Amino acid sequence: SVVVLLVLVAALALGLTVALLPRAPVTRSCTAPNNRTGFLCDDRVTCVPASWVCDRVSNCRNGEDEQEQLCGDLPHSLPGYLVFYCSNPRSWVYADQRCNGINECGDCSDETWSLAACPPCGQEWWTCSSVHFEFCSCIPRRLCRDGVQHCLDWSDEFTC
Repeated sequence: SVVVLLVLVAALALGLTVALLPRAPVTRSCTAPNNRTGFLCDDRVTCVPASWVCDRVSNCRNGEDEQEQLCGDLPHSLPGYLVFYCSNPRSWVYADQRCNGINECGDCSDETWSLAACPPCGQEWWTCSSVHFEFCSCIPRRLCRDGVQHCLDWSDEFTC
């Protein structure tokens, strides 16, 4: 009976110790294809690009990328790593849309300003001041020499 009591006390002490250990918060940040910021599903394998979270399409097996606590009050309900705030603080884009070459913020703050900290244009892009709202300081090289002005200095038609 003393042995049983000692075993019970030891089990209770072990249970209390385990219960009181600090639990590491579940990190949902991951790197999705093309080096994009992502959201890690419950399966701990599937990494959904940030812009696929709260898009009304379940990309995680259990639908956790569309749950109310995550999507209920966008962008405030999203974890910070999924959101990029434009220079106008009322405007935001998903973190994987920052530095993607497209002007989602409308003022290029997601592409060129120091706020976005984007690397220089990649090999598939031409650096210039764009005349089109869609682009900022880089245009896709496929638009070079297409007979349409995309750069203020016409370099897309004569130099690129």
